[in-house]
Amino acid sequence: MLINHMKKNISIIGCGAIGSELALSVDRMMIENVNISSFLDIKLENAEILKSKLSNNNPIVFNNFSDYIKSDTFKDVDLVVEAASQNALTSYLNPIILLKKDILVMSVGAFANPDFFSQVIKNVEKNDINLYVPSGAIAGIDAIKSVRSSISYVTLTTTKNPNSLKDSPFFKKTNLTADSIKKRTLIFEGSAIEAVQNFPANVNVAALLGLAGIGVEKTKVNVIADPSLRINKHEIKVIGKFGELIVRVKNVPSPTNPKTSYLAILSVIESLRSITTKGVKYGT
Repeated sequence: MLINHMKKNISIIGCGAIGSELALSVDRMMIENVNISSFLDIKLENAEILKSKLSNNNPIVFNNFSDYIKSDTFKDVDLVVEAASQNALTSYLNPIILLKKDILVMSVGAFANPDFFSQVIKNVEKNDINLYVPSGAIAGIDAIKSVRSSISYVTLTTTKNPNSLKDSPFFKKTNLTADSIKKRTLIFEGSAIEAVQNFPANVNVAALLGLAGIGVEKTKVNVIADPSLRINKHEIKVIGKFGELIVRVKNVPSPTNPKTSYLAILSVIESLRSITTKGVKYGT
């Protein structure tokens, strides 16, 4: 458990935009008391390239999950950070929990699968570990959690440039293509479960919103493609006995991956800082 001021060993799964920015932040001493002990990425080159950019950390790199969790390096890990994909989280999360490792996850869209999420919760409780889920590319999660018992309606409207959506499974199921969208167009309406299935790399926030509020089945999601847009927009509207809550976020996309909002990267950095340091904590 993360209880003292000694350096905490973290391991990062996924060396894309989020994993890379997190690793570089740790390496530049932006987060104190943290050492990066290992990377796991199915593309070994990604891990090697990221490692070459570090000056103060010397992580061991892996591209095979079995080798990774059986390694002596993994035995000394205090916290695993997942920044890979929903598929990776589905495959790796429960084995990591069963090895009694605390874990911070970014691909929260995987939790929209109720059977998977139920098994995760059981394993977390049984193995007495901590599972951390940052707020990612949205805001207002603290408020939504506090009023969840009196919520009657939740909707998330996400607006992005079609180029950041074009690799989504949604386009394989329809006659629409990202290149064919020439003006602001509502391309999807459905539940949070359906949203994360259709846009697994784009609307993980929908699953988080559902889990924090009235559930992924009841949380409604609209996805708008707007070719004139150079930022990512999320608008959350919550109505209930408490009143009305509206949250609007305009995010600059990550310079290295337009599918990812830069706020999501900052969120995981701040979450790691909060987990690994003592002192005053703000919010829940």
